[in-house]
Amino acid sequence: MSRRTDSCLEQVMLVDGHSVFFAWEDLRALHRRSGLAARSELARRLRRYADSSGVHVVLVFDGAGSRIEEEPGSGIQVMYSSRGLTADDVIERLVRHYTGRYALSVATRDLAEAHAVMAEGAMVVSPRTLRELLEGEEEVFRARLERQRRGT
Repeated sequence: MSRRTDSCLEQVMLVDGHSVFFAWEDLRALHRRSGLAARSELARRLRRYADSSGVHVVLVFDGAGSRIEEEPGSGIQVMYSSRGLTADDVIERLVRHYTGRYALSVATRDLAEAHAVMAEGAMVVSPRTLRELLEGEEEVFRARLERQRRGT
């Protein structure tokens, strides 16, 4: 994660991937057919949000073997927890490490996770609110494109 050099903290959103796509009916249905497709679709939506909003997004999944995927300049990282750790463990460690250096928010529906990260100073966003943020940013993006198209 990069850090701004001015006095304003960069916004970083940590997203508990499984928590979100099991809360969103369309992604839950997609996950039943293909877990990979559901992860890819969630990452695609978050990438568009990051590109439009400037918020750096870290999407975290439970996984076997720690790894990080990042497209340079995309504003999003996809992390998988290592064996013996959960996505919640990774998110809590990131919050503890980066609180005060970034304006952190965590998207999760897990109440225990929400309480743990709030105690460390992060803001919590429900999956429903995350969807609303993504949809709102999409509308702003479309309006910008329309203004550019019209030349205003």
